[in-house]
Amino acid sequence: MHHFKTISDYCKAIQIPESKQPYFDIRSFEENMPTVVSKMPTFKHEFYAIAIKVEGSGKAISGHHTNFPDGATVFFNSPFQLISWDILPDWEGYYLMFSKEFISKSKYIQNLLTDFPFLKIDQSIPFEVQPEEVSKLLQVYEDIYAEQQNLKEDSSKIIEAHVLVLLNFINRFFTNQVHPKEAETAFRKADVNLLSRFQTLIETSFYESSLAHKKSHSPSYYAELLAIHPNHLNATVKQITGNTAKSQINTHIIQLAKSKLLQTDMTIKEIAYSLHFNAPNNFNSFFKKHTNQTPSNFRKNQ
Repeated sequence: MHHFKTISDYCKAIQIPESKQPYFDIRSFEENMPTVVSKMPTFKHEFYAIAIKVEGSGKAISGHHTNFPDGATVFFNSPFQLISWDILPDWEGYYLMFSKEFISKSKYIQNLLTDFPFLKIDQSIPFEVQPEEVSKLLQVYEDIYAEQQNLKEDSSKIIEAHVLVLLNFINRFFTNQVHPKEAETAFRKADVNLLSRFQTLIETSFYESSLAHKKSHSPSYYAELLAIHPNHLNATVKQITGNTAKSQINTHIIQLAKSKLLQTDMTIKEIAYSLHFNAPNNFNSFFKKHTNQTPSNFRKNQ
């Protein structure tokens, strides 16, 4: 399965020209039709995408949704979501994409997933757009598109402001068309899935075979891998477990340290480096802070 880490890689794979910006892109479907791959096998990418399809034949699978509403439709994709399509070259509308770097640099959407939780759902829910609302949405896309074609020093701020307007429109559609209980269930499922992925990343980051990485002690490191803001990761973990993301990481390190101290003949120095500490003294201080004894005393007492 293809996994596209950048918007540039994605554009090359579907055979359209490269984006004018590394972390943001907007296209009309019409301009893509002459060259775009008409049948794209299942893939995933690491950025958000929001689209409005006014017309178009064929099948696009976004998450588990294959049957889009008749007429104009808004749909979106989240990072790591499974996507595929088999379409005819008659699509009309627009789509835009932005990465976690775009979010982190933005003044307006720092709390993206908190303010617009529909984006964290693992499956994209296509929204039918009423005829009187189509022109409003298209105008927002057209304004962003025009700014993207002739970038200036302040273009990023203008684009971000328009994206914020677009997100609020989408949020209105979500609120009007999705039952509150259904939305709550979907958000909860998304949060539990995020926690599971976070815990898995912590475990794999400390495998013997993985390269030592001092950043693996930081929630920001895992938030970057998960393509979300560190604040959202921490809030989600704390809501479900009662502990902070940092606490989850520290608990795992202590458990691994105790296991290595009891079940291996590794020296304290070897254990420190295997747990991605840059010096044995730092490991000793960390272990004592969380257990009230040094690694040597813990091994001796046990």
